[in-house]
Amino acid sequence: QVQLVESGGGLVQRGGSLTLSCAASGRIFSSYAMAWFRQAPGKEREFVAGISWNGGDTDFADSVKGRFTISRDNAKTTVYLQMNSLKTEDTAVYYCAVTNAIGVVTSLNQDYWGQGTQVTVSS
Repeated sequence: QVQLVESGGGLVQRGGSLTLSCAASGRIFSSYAMAWFRQAPGKEREFVAGISWNGGDTDFADSVKGRFTISRDNAKTTVYLQMNSLKTEDTAVYYCAVTNAIGVVTSLNQDYWGQGTQVTVSS
């Protein structure tokens, strides 16, 4: 079993920045991809950003390209999501996910999910 704990969410003004963290623990895979998803009220959960097992490959949703970056520290089994130039439409619960895979996995078919952290962008 793998546990994922997100942190760093909160309230920020439009144009501001936040950094989310997700720490993995438990029986983590030897090689695992990590990703961030989000779900706004009344909407489906959607892919935001993903990173390959060694950090060599990343992918982003079109809506966040150029504003968000994803990185990981395998020594700490932690993934980060740096969010800049935040927009009100970025308001959502952000979820971290882990998959037993080498490359970036953008689908909802992830092996483990965190509980989520709320990000609210005010105008």
